[in-house]
Amino acid sequence: MPKKSFSVLFNDKIKVFNKIVDVDPDKSISIRSFLISAISNNISKISNALNSDDVKSCIRCLQILGVKIKKKNGSDYLVFGKGLGSLYSKKNQVLDCGNSGTLARLLIGILSTTPNISVKITGDKSLKKRNMSRLLKPMNEFGARFFPSNKNFLPLKLISSEMPVGINYNPGNSAQIKSAIILAGINSFGTTNIIEKQKTRDHTENILISNSNSLKIEKENNILKVFGKNNLNSIDIKVPSDPSSAAFFAAICILNKGSKLKIKKVCLNNRRIGFYKLLKAHGAKIKMQNIKKENNELVGDIVINGSKLKPIISGSDYYLSATDEYPILFVMAALTKGTSKFKGISELSNKESNRILEMKNILKKVGVRSVSSKNSLTIFGKNTFKKKNSLIKIDSKNDHRIAMSTAILAMSTGTRLLIKNFETVNTSSPSFLKIIKLLGGKFEIKKKL
Repeated sequence: MPKKSFSVLFNDKIKVFNKIVDVDPDKSISIRSFLISAISNNISKISNALNSDDVKSCIRCLQILGVKIKKKNGSDYLVFGKGLGSLYSKKNQVLDCGNSGTLARLLIGILSTTPNISVKITGDKSLKKRNMSRLLKPMNEFGARFFPSNKNFLPLKLISSEMPVGINYNPGNSAQIKSAIILAGINSFGTTNIIEKQKTRDHTENILISNSNSLKIEKENNILKVFGKNNLNSIDIKVPSDPSSAAFFAAICILNKGSKLKIKKVCLNNRRIGFYKLLKAHGAKIKMQNIKKENNELVGDIVINGSKLKPIISGSDYYLSATDEYPILFVMAALTKGTSKFKGISELSNKESNRILEMKNILKKVGVRSVSSKNSLTIFGKNTFKKKNSLIKIDSKNDHRIAMSTAILAMSTGTRLLIKNFETVNTSSPSFLKIIKLLGGKFEIKKKL
């Protein structure tokens, strides 16, 4: 059933606020928890799972593959694990991953080494534009086949390996490809060695780490060793709040002089908080409080105050820990007087949209000049904006981060902006508008007739 499309109109600049909020649960951990529970033994418990379109796509795909999932209440679930290699489907069954690249890549990892699988993997218009070549190569090494041959975009037919054997592989700077290889290796014969020279997000490892018969991390050698064909224990996990979703509310607070905000129980995994570290280094008043470890993840509160930022200079060393936050970083740079430079960002072109070009076009519409290359963006920011009576229309390109970043741009400047296809925000942050309203932001929802 197609999603109901709607636009959101922003007319006014947000006023000073002092609030405490809870943001949506972490999407990365939610999806990984369901997938790993499905191939584990016995019954797993997932509490505070994200109730977003991407997670719903994950649940639907697993149910098609024979997994029983019971919703206990609003965001708590029981997953009746089928164990390694036990997922099944009708021949040529269609699995629709919606907008979720995480789901598509990790599910392909699992199914590539699951016996007797012949399925069609597809997604929405945005996901079909994302190049899968870097994923297909290691899955081919496990013995999986994909059709049509030499095609690197969804939809693709996947036929699983008849005799998967562990591989040695360097996944580069992609946490999703690393996780897909881990999940493929778990059901392969022998040992899979993953050479991790670049430290990407490690939620998959944190969920699996108690299964020492299946996963060993050799930090001194930068190697993850995956030992295949060992049964996985059930999990019991409470999902913390998403630091990427929190970033948008942190941004509007920083940009709004005099405002204060506390965001509770956020995942503070060191490989996910590059956004906050980068902004602190450029003058943002941000503190992490009440930090503790839950389910092998650091969790705590983030306290933010309105701040005067310096122009942002970001090298490639920040990219892996702030991947999802670059669109909102571009907005903050645009509203900070001076020249900001972002380097090492070429991978942004293969997200839900080409985030470099889309954000460059949006900034141009509000009068901010920028210069881009394949791997960089330079933004000539300013801190004064004259309110225009004319309405600026923005197409979200079915990219949730673009939609949310543009909303923050509108409310921080008072620019009249109409953002089309705003429903895409429900893939990751269904509470976004509700929290914006709590902070005092004003908007109008324009439903498509």
